[in-house]
Amino acid sequence: MSAPDRVPPSFLQAHTRVARPTLIPEVQLHVADDVVALWEAMETEAGGAGQDPPFWAAAWPGGQALARHVLDSPELVAGRRVLDLGAGSGLVAVAALKAGAAHVIASDVDPYSHTAIALNAELNGVRGIEVVGDVLGEDGPDVDVVLAGDVCYDRDMTARVLPYLGAHWLRGATVLLGDPGRAYLPREGLLPAAVHDVPDADGGEVRRTTVWRLP
Repeated sequence: MSAPDRVPPSFLQAHTRVARPTLIPEVQLHVADDVVALWEAMETEAGGAGQDPPFWAAAWPGGQALARHVLDSPELVAGRRVLDLGAGSGLVAVAALKAGAAHVIASDVDPYSHTAIALNAELNGVRGIEVVGDVLGEDGPDVDVVLAGDVCYDRDMTARVLPYLGAHWLRGATVLLGDPGRAYLPREGLLPAAVHDVPDADGGEVRRTTVWRLP
């Protein structure tokens, strides 16, 4: 089954709990303790789980590292237009607003993510997130900063994302990627901006996670 076009906030609230990511205690998120059980509930209760697991229900290492970097270096986004690519829970978008971004666009293909972003923004008392779907098939919005956490998780996604990020960089945008050492992310043309040790989203091993910057 495909995911529903509109996901009621009550469903997410019933199947998640509020927690603070390890690296970002300033932010609260709706997260799931049991992703498999949540996915099953999405299928049976919400009218369709979609093709992908509920990535929006966890704080992934790349997103945590990016959010930490933005909060520690607010001058990167303060007063600027920001795109959070593959926004998931909206953690990075929320952090950008807390750091003073003028406007944040959060892009994700999953309608569950859209509801999660709205809930998490409200939970953290921030406003100004514009939630949109897939932007990779177009030139993309006119922004000053692109933040992309955990987007190079497979070969196909990486092949779509990197040219898109490069196009924004060529237009003068600051481009930052958060990644916990995934094999699909090439290191050529990337400069390390920050490094953090972040517990994996499932509470497992700690992963050395780098915020990379296109030069």
